[in-house]
Amino acid sequence: MSDSPVVGVVGAEADAVVAAVESAGARATAGTAKRVVEGSDAVVAVGESALLAVARTGTDDPVLPVCAGPGVRSLPREEVPTGVADFVAGDYEQVDHPLVGVNVAGRTRATVLFDLMLVSAEPAQISEYTVERGDERVAQFRADGVVVATPAGSSGYASAAGGPILTTDTDAVAVVPVAPFETDIDHWVLPPEGLGVSVERDETTVHLLADDRVVGPVEPHDPVYVTPAGSVPLAVVAASRSPFPPA
Repeated sequence: MSDSPVVGVVGAEADAVVAAVESAGARATAGTAKRVVEGSDAVVAVGESALLAVARTGTDDPVLPVCAGPGVRSLPREEVPTGVADFVAGDYEQVDHPLVGVNVAGRTRATVLFDLMLVSAEPAQISEYTVERGDERVAQFRADGVVVATPAGSSGYASAAGGPILTTDTDAVAVVPVAPFETDIDHWVLPPEGLGVSVERDETTVHLLADDRVVGPVEPHDPVYVTPAGSVPLAVVAASRSPFPPA
């Protein structure tokens, strides 16, 4: 970073982070993801929602996650003074986390850091889903829903539904049925390019969720396509905690 960098801070309860940035000799600016990203040399995202907002906005500048959930290496709140000082000093490793675009009917509806999900709007309502890649049908199954998780999101809902946890450098997504009707069903690790998921039956309303937002209902036989959408550069300092549980 420059001698007097501008470090943007996004998220609630960020006063301690702003103070740590200024104590480290940088200028701090706090606000929404869009405003902060446009006017900063680096960003600190406080909380998972703030990190997702920064990822959706898009940036090439380093982003330091603080208390940002289990999917990424994140700085715990008690380590903010030391971790932010290292970040401002440039003492960090950059890890690029892949993003995926979510396209419906030829239109990009969302950009995802963690996961997207098709799920019945009403609890315990089963629908039928098809997973395809290119011209090849991968699977068809009945379930409450299906989740497609990036490496960063694979330790979240996808893992709770029985899916694998992917390392950051895995060039693939995990596709996992949610509460499937059949108990002995596969999960898949697939390249995101050309991947599509669709609803096959008009039995119940199915919603598309993208990270922490509800995008809206999905019509039967209208595929939701996943495409690579670049990456977000996350900073890992010495005090950042691993997303993987200790052995």
